[in-house]
Amino acid sequence: MIHVSNVTKTYDDGTIKVNALRGIDLEIREGEFTAIVGPSGSGKTTLLNIIGGLDSATTGKIEIGSTDISTLSENELIDFRLNHIGFVFQSYNLIPVLTAKENVEFLMLLQKKSEEEREKRTTKLLQAVGLADQINKKPNEMSGGQQQRVAVARALASKPDFVLADEPTANLDSKSTANLLDIMLELNKQENITFVFSTHDQRVIDRAKRIITVEDGQVLSDVTKG
Repeated sequence: MIHVSNVTKTYDDGTIKVNALRGIDLEIREGEFTAIVGPSGSGKTTLLNIIGGLDSATTGKIEIGSTDISTLSENELIDFRLNHIGFVFQSYNLIPVLTAKENVEFLMLLQKKSEEEREKRTTKLLQAVGLADQINKKPNEMSGGQQQRVAVARALASKPDFVLADEPTANLDSKSTANLLDIMLELNKQENITFVFSTHDQRVIDRAKRIITVEDGQVLSDVTKG
């Protein structure tokens, strides 16, 4: 599903160069529940952003299915992200003036899905994340854990090939984290949805089925649990 080949990323502000990634080779297969881990500054978030097309590699190739996203124009990349990649961010990134239902529907509106399809999928997803009773509430009327569950539902609304989650539990308490991970694991198990996390949260690492450790911009280890 995801092939990362000899990817490097160098940030250069004219006075200093920072080599964030130093030749990453990686393959993520369909249905995996993978955590990319490492200390702050290790390159894990940079790697996740490059896989998701939110940042570009300095050199190397990122293939998603049969598409090398590093060759796409900005508009092509926007369309590709919309139709193939779901995102869950540390800060939720919900639209504050929209209800939970409207936030989940938003990407489907961009995809020009019919009202009937939007309604059906939104209801199904909010039920799946345990928020059927919060459908008309806005983000400021929900807890952090509830907002992050809306974000997961939104990430899945467009029927993406996989979901990238950047530190999704960083702002959550233990109970909310456990609930969120239970939901994601159930979606992974029942619907074969692929999740790739960037995290240093041990609670996520403990649940992951594969752990890729990144340090100083390189893959240090890659372990799949029995």
